[in-house]
Amino acid sequence: MAGLELRGVVLRLGPTRLLPPTDLAVAPGEIVTVMGESGSGKSSLLAFLCGTLPPAFTASGRVLVQGRDVTGLPPERRRIGILFQDDLLFPHLSVGDNLAFALRPLRQGRAERRRRIAAALEEAGLAGFAARDPATLSGGQRGRVALMRALLSEPQALLLDEPFAKLDAALRGRMRAFVFDHARERGLPVLLVTHDPEDAQAAGGRVLRLRPRPASDAAPVAAMPARGLLGRALRLVGMA
Repeated sequence: MAGLELRGVVLRLGPTRLLPPTDLAVAPGEIVTVMGESGSGKSSLLAFLCGTLPPAFTASGRVLVQGRDVTGLPPERRRIGILFQDDLLFPHLSVGDNLAFALRPLRQGRAERRRRIAAALEEAGLAGFAARDPATLSGGQRGRVALMRALLSEPQALLLDEPFAKLDAALRGRMRAFVFDHARERGLPVLLVTHDPEDAQAAGGRVLRLRPRPASDAAPVAAMPARGLLGRALRLVGMA
């Protein structure tokens, strides 16, 4: 089928099973929300889907994107985009250069790259921001740049790992609408991880609830540091 499909996916951390055998099909333009307590495997599931699961975990099952089995492919060949809580803009690059990072240089000349960057900024309501330092942007502006960078990489599916969690209530609602609208316009299947029921309500689709592990099975799972997230983002576009 077109879209994003999980077939018999199982996740383990050592001997502990985080995710039982799971089948899920997300249609183009559909947003499916994944909810569950901390440590239930939500972010680990997204890491498996995009090919960046840490070595402490093991996984089985298959991942298909637009009918293509990507399970054994490296992250940069899966055509799966992802947004995290942190926008992960490179502080040493301008806004335009952050966007250019997602483009494939061998397929496009400089003029075409500049045109696409300008068009992305226009679409995000940030026309003329190409030369700006990311440090001068507001949280909402940084979030819009992060989304446009993900979309410029031409993904065929989009993963959202709590990208709205650090935003205040007013900005959160606007960013949800911005991200969801752009994903739907492009017909992208979306998997959203969140703790917030309002995110799920705004997504308006199905909700997959992951059950917490029994206390006897619980094993500590360290949060991935920012440098780990940055390394994951680099691998997604083939730069690490």
